[in-house]
Amino acid sequence: MGKLTLILGGARSGKSTYAEKIAHARGGRVLYIATAQALDPEMADRIEKHREQRPDSWHTLEIPHGVADSLKDKVDQTERVDLVLIDCLTMLVSNLVLTVTDEDFEPDEARAAEVVDAEIEALLALIHQSKADWIMVSNEVGMGLVPPYPLGRVYRDLLGWANRKVASTANEVYLLVAGMMLPLHKLAISHENEHGSLSDE
Repeated sequence: MGKLTLILGGARSGKSTYAEKIAHARGGRVLYIATAQALDPEMADRIEKHREQRPDSWHTLEIPHGVADSLKDKVDQTERVDLVLIDCLTMLVSNLVLTVTDEDFEPDEARAAEVVDAEIEALLALIHQSKADWIMVSNEVGMGLVPPYPLGRVYRDLLGWANRKVASTANEVYLLVAGMMLPLHKLAISHENEHGSLSDE
């Protein structure tokens, strides 16, 4: 199997830039998976700017969720893909939680945990079967205030769990703070128990 790298950071921390720098350095055929959805003009503008910044040689797919199912054919054919860059896990989890949230923005917490768990497990299984290298970008959202509404709390908890799950199996984990990179895989003393509860703080 190829190498899995997880890159974490806050908003505008430089995590996506660093991920793309690694992808450039490794070279080869890059498949870029964008999980953001253009749900409003501001987000559409952001997505378009990101498209313009990526090399023309990179192939881009926009997949809001169901990433593993969409990628199976591509990563199985290793002559076509050398590296897969997913940007980002943050939006992937958000998109999944919104699929089980009603019109009053009340999430089905149990169902949300199920769909996020299924997505991450399927994605990690695919990565472990692949010969391509993988880079995943995600936000660290657990360092601020507790969200004052249920949807925010459910999302924060599930993204934190997803980050832990991916980190537990990654070869390298980096944290970006103000553009500065910390290699967490070299600094870590112990690994999180990957069987911990989804609600663990």
